[in-house]
Amino acid sequence: MRIKQKAKKNHFFLSFSNFFIYFCANLSLKGMTYNVILFSLRNMLRLDIMIWIAGIPLLVFAVMWLYYQLRLRKELQKELSLLSKVQRHSVEYDLVLKVMKMAIYRIDVQAQTITFESDFRDVVGSFHFSPNTPLEEFYELMLPESSAKIQRALRDLMEGRTDEAHEQFETRLPHSDQIHWEDAYATIEKRDLHGNPLMIVGTVTFIDKQKSIERELIEARNHAEESDRLKSAFLANMSHEIRTPLNAIVGFSDVLPMAQNDDERKELINLIKQNNARLLRLFDDMANMSKLEAGDEAVRKEHFNLNQLLMDVADKFADKSQETGVKIEIETPADVVQPYSDRNRLREILHQYMDNALKFTTEGVVTMGYQVNNGLLRIWVRDTGKGIPAKHCNDHLFERFVKVDEFVPGSGLGLSICRSMASSIGGKVGVESKLNVGSLFWVEIPME
Repeated sequence: MRIKQKAKKNHFFLSFSNFFIYFCANLSLKGMTYNVILFSLRNMLRLDIMIWIAGIPLLVFAVMWLYYQLRLRKELQKELSLLSKVQRHSVEYDLVLKVMKMAIYRIDVQAQTITFESDFRDVVGSFHFSPNTPLEEFYELMLPESSAKIQRALRDLMEGRTDEAHEQFETRLPHSDQIHWEDAYATIEKRDLHGNPLMIVGTVTFIDKQKSIERELIEARNHAEESDRLKSAFLANMSHEIRTPLNAIVGFSDVLPMAQNDDERKELINLIKQNNARLLRLFDDMANMSKLEAGDEAVRKEHFNLNQLLMDVADKFADKSQETGVKIEIETPADVVQPYSDRNRLREILHQYMDNALKFTTEGVVTMGYQVNNGLLRIWVRDTGKGIPAKHCNDHLFERFVKVDEFVPGSGLGLSICRSMASSIGGKVGVESKLNVGSLFWVEIPME
């Protein structure tokens, strides 16, 4: 028992000893650990080490922040560059429109409205549309032919049948009778997913000057063509008209020495004189026409006795009337008229009228006269000749080289000269005639 008790005591003592040793050892180890920790904390709390420990994250953060700022700056510079380009493009865009005097318009296909932008047209002040104006109001200002043409072109564009349109049209300013020519272009700006047009953009500008130049060029071309035609007609007519009396003069002059008696000689001399007069008349007409076209002879207005002028013209044609047996009479009102005009040009007109009257009148009377009505002086020559068909009694009769009867000698310049001379003194000419009854040619000038 004792041995067991002693063994138990030894075992307890041994266990306690082991526990004490373990406890002491454990305390020693923990003390060492605490010392290490305290030593480490002391070292970490040193200023230089703290600076390194805190500085490294700050340095990393500063580098990242600097990189971010540099990247942000580059993006801002890029955006500013793009913005400056857009602004510069807008200025250049407006400058081009201003120089071209154009306007930009946009048409909303679904809303059927039109809006004008950057309008630099000449008469924009009196020709302004409010934004989103209905297309019908835009069409109403156009002339009917132009409106139908523009509607057709825009309809094809809005329905996708065409991609571009270009038309010139006439339009009337609002609250005005002024009509202007415009030149318009249009194309599709936006489409939906199915390709249908949503927005149309276009330009429009006034082209009145261009149209005026076109008209002048067309008139100049027509005038040149007419001049070429008249030159050809002039050469053809003159060669015939000059050759005919010249051949008669040369031929009768050769026959004259071979005349058998005085009567035959006298007849040949009369024929030569008639052809001489005809040839001289032809050259006078050519000279008068050239002077009128060149404008070399100035209009010289003066007061003169119109009755005396008629008597002078009658005296000049007295010999010719005696040869044909046609009487010349003068009808004048009771009051003597003294017009203020070019006496020589009126006399030349009456000469042409009298020459034609005696040429186409074989019997009867040729009468000269005048009358004043509503401030207009009308001088006329009436004959009892064969007359002129009604279809020829118009302005065409007073054009160059126009002859009603091609078999009657004459250059066809006389009546054209009358019209040109009357126009130069502010007057006009005309004719009234009945076939187989007679004709009446007149010239009308204002009384001054």
